[in-house]
Amino acid sequence: MPALRPSVRVRIIAKQDLSDLAGLDHEVFPDDPYPVSVLRQFMDTFAGHLLVAEDNGGLCGYVLATPPNAGESWIFSLGVAPTSRRQGLGRQLMSEMLMRLRAEGTRTVLLWVEPRNARAVTLYESFGFVPDPAGPRKNHFGPGEHRLLMTLTL
Repeated sequence: MPALRPSVRVRIIAKQDLSDLAGLDHEVFPDDPYPVSVLRQFMDTFAGHLLVAEDNGGLCGYVLATPPNAGESWIFSLGVAPTSRRQGLGRQLMSEMLMRLRAEGTRTVLLWVEPRNARAVTLYESFGFVPDPAGPRKNHFGPGEHRLLMTLTL
């Protein structure tokens, strides 16, 4: 894995990051970005579980998880700006989040991934996530929005 640029810093989201987070989310997921109002609610509700990667004052990646509930946590989103991909940033964000979740008592981490997103599936598998043997769920997030459930036991 390539080393992160020395200028990259992973930290918990701050209130003043909302606009930059919305822009980053739109850049990463242009066909289905979160509305700003939803990002705001995530910030308010899951502030300690929304990590951002900052490079030279701008956001270049983020990961959002839920706090543990009965030993389970969900990864809602992992996104890296196109110009910052293939540099280990997604791996760094996920590693940091999993370390935090484990320390909080999470025993199982779940996530949904677009089954054709081979890079994401490969990244998650490298952490030990296992695809649901039932395979992708058709139309899980709406017409044509198939998703694969992946589970990691910590």
